[in-house]
Amino acid sequence: MPDQFSLFAPEPATDRLFFAIFPDPATAGAIAEQAGRLRTAHQLTGRSLAAERFHITLHHLGDHAGLRRDLVAMAGEAAQALAATPFQVTFDRAVSFHNGGNNPLVLRGDAGLEALKTFQRDLGLAMARAGLGRWVDKAFTPHVTLLYDRRVVAEVPAESVTWTVNGFTLVRSLLGRTEHVPLARWALD
Repeated sequence: MPDQFSLFAPEPATDRLFFAIFPDPATAGAIAEQAGRLRTAHQLTGRSLAAERFHITLHHLGDHAGLRRDLVAMAGEAAQALAATPFQVTFDRAVSFHNGGNNPLVLRGDAGLEALKTFQRDLGLAMARAGLGRWVDKAFTPHVTLLYDRRVVAEVPAESVTWTVNGFTLVRSLLGRTEHVPLARWALD
């Protein structure tokens, strides 16, 4: 009898979709250097993320068994409908988020992120109009994850990192493989 119920078990999630902002390569390199300095200064053992993986997550569109083409299409519709101009972001603090032993060390900021918060909110409104309202992240904590570690770092000042956001990307993350595949990118103008 238990085998009959396995027919209804959901397939395991293999793909995560999310909207993200990536820094330019020079800024990503500077973030990588800062991650190394913070890792050493706080005696962390977790490996820093690869520079090409540094990003700001805007909205998650869930974890799924395979690529959801319907969500990709609706995400594209939302992104195309969004009108925004380039803006700057600044991160000037480092802190760990508590996450049950796999604690992300992140860059955070305040004053330099108002335009980012507005952009994230406007993208969420466009997502809702495109039928993706259930995926809109209403609680947004802007950050760039540097590494994961067992230890927790209390908030400390960090060397300021600033870059101009010229676009955003829909990303397919292959779960368990630490691989991000950009599906589409939209420029801000």
